[in-house]
This record gives sequence, C-alpha cells and structure tokens, in this order.
Amino acid sequence: MNRPGTGVFSATRARIADRTLRTDRWWLSPLRVNVFLSAWVLYATVRAFWGSDYWVDRYHYLTPFYSPCISASCVEGSSHLGVWLPEFPWWIPLGALVLPFLLAFRLTCYYYRKAYYRAYWLSPAGCAVPEPRAGYTGETRFPLIIQNSHRYFFYAALAITMLNTYDAITAFYSADANGGAGGFGFGLGNIVLCVNVAMLWAYTGGCHSCRHVMGGRLTHFSKNPVRYWLWSKISWFNGRHQQFAWITLGTLAFTDFYVWMVASGVFTDIRFIG
Repeated sequence: MNRPGTGVFSATRARIADRTLRTDRWWLSPLRVNVFLSAWVLYATVRAFWGSDYWVDRYHYLTPFYSPCISASCVEGSSHLGVWLPEFPWWIPLGALVLPFLLAFRLTCYYYRKAYYRAYWLSPAGCAVPEPRAGYTGETRFPLIIQNSHRYFFYAALAITMLNTYDAITAFYSADANGGAGGFGFGLGNIVLCVNVAMLWAYTGGCHSCRHVMGGRLTHFSKNPVRYWLWSKISWFNGRHQQFAWITLGTLAFTDFYVWMVASGVFTDIRFIG
C-alpha cells in the first residue's frame, strides 16, 4: 500500500518532471473504455425505464432487459413465468428482479474491474503510469471489498443466462397472422436472440469463478477426466474473457434495440418460417 511520501511521491525518488516516460498513446485505452461503457450504461438505463416496446406478442420476442417480466405492469403475454408481483410505480423498472444481480455480476467481474479501475478511477490509468493519489487500500476495505462477492453473483448470472436461453427457445413459437394458435416460427429476431444467448454463455461460462468451480480445488486431474475436460474448455473461454465481455454488451444492446424496433413497428421482422 502506498502512503504519502512513498512510491512515486517519495522524497528519494528521482526528480523527473514527467509523471510517466511512456511515449505511446497509453491514455487511449482508458478513454475508449470510458466513452463506450458510459454510452452503454446510459442506453441501458434509458431502456430499463422506458416501460414499453419490450415484447413482440406475435413472435414472442422479449428483450433481455425485461426478462423475467413478472409484474402486473407487464403487457399481456410477456409474463411467461407468471405474475408474481403487483404493479410497479414508474420509478421501478420492470426488470428490477434481475437488474441488480446482472449489475453486481458485471461490476465485480475480474475483467470489468480492470476496465473501470483504469477508465474511471485511474487506478492506475495504465502500466507505468502513477495513480493520482498517495494511498491505496485495494480490495481490503469498503467499498472495494465487495468485489470479493463475485463468486456468489456468478450463480445468479448463470440462472439469468438460463432464463434468457428459455426466452430464446420459446420465441420459436409464434401466433398466426390472425392471432390464432400458431406454431413453430423462425425469423431474423430468433437469430438475434440465439446469438445473444450464445455469447452470454461464452462470457458467463468463461468466468474465473466458473473455471474455479470446475477445477480450482482438484489436485489430480488424471483422477477427474470429465472435470478436467470441462476445465480445459472453460479455460479457452476464460482466456478470451475480455473479448466476450465487450461482445455481450454489444449483443445485449442490439437484441434490445431490435426487439424495440419490431415492437414499435419501425422494423418488420424478416420471417423465414411462420
């Protein structure tokens, strides 16, 4: 832990005017993260409180931002798990049941820690770039000690990913043109929902906590061939956790946007079957 008068603030440190000798554009990465992550949070917040155009009844498309929709405020048909709660006031988003857990899972994610530590807290902004503070306690005190709860939020994220998978599967059932019983249907929206789910599994399944569950406590892989196989596959996704972290932000926003546009009548879903 750095204290005043130590580290880069030490009186014995070489008197170098520049805070860093790096000549590359080290600031570009935290700036890019700051801009894109802030834009995503703004979009997601607006859509969470939008309160409409989240369900396409004819094709059973439900945006992941509102799943599960279990309030009496939800439009008819969107509560495919049933209505458990009364109507929400306007200041409570319809996806309030899962949003806190999704937010907690992302905020405590090992990759996102690096992203927003550097982009927002400049802790540090880059390698060989000093922090703009004299002291640092890491994740040993409040509020950063909460980061250690990531392993528990993983299970919540796993359940939510399973729920999104269920939503994508049920979306293959569509009503007929007259609103009748209908049957199997397949359109561009189904592809969008399924791609999003696939990327969510790649991100959630590649989580450090998931990898630890599979093989973190094993001392002899040879005695546990199935768990070793699973651990090795998860390790592949874990090595690309950063990429899937960003990809899923994109697929989540695009899926929501697509459902929004179809539900509001701006787009017409391209149908291949049904």
